[in-house]
Amino acid sequence: MAIPEDTRFRREMASAYRSGWHFIDLVTALPGPGDSLMVTLFGEPILVVRDDEDDDVRAFRCLRKPRGAPQPVRCAIRYGMIFVNLDQRDHELVEPETIPATPRSA
Repeated sequence: MAIPEDTRFRREMASAYRSGWHFIDLVTALPGPGDSLMVTLFGEPILVVRDDEDDDVRAFRCLRKPRGAPQPVRCAIRYGMIFVNLDQRDHELVEPETIPATPRSA
C-alpha cells in the first residue's frame, strides 16, 4: 500500500472532512461554568469551554505556534450534543426533518 503524498493528503482532509459539522461530546461533559474539554479533530487541538458569564459553550482552535489569541471555531449544541465546524465558510447547521410517527399495520 502506498503512503499518500503529504500535500495531497492534507488537501483531501481539508476538502472532504473539515467542511461540515462534527460531533465532539455530550453537553453534560461540561456541567458547570468554566469547565472545558480538549479534543483533537483532524490533527488540530480544539478547546471547548463553558463560559463563566453567560453559560454558553464555545470552541477555539489551539494554535501550536504563539500567534496571539486562540482562533474561535463555530460551535453549536443540538439535542444535548456539541458540534464544531472547522471550515471558515458559512455552513448552516441543518435541523433534521421531523417525520410524523405512523402506527405500523399488523
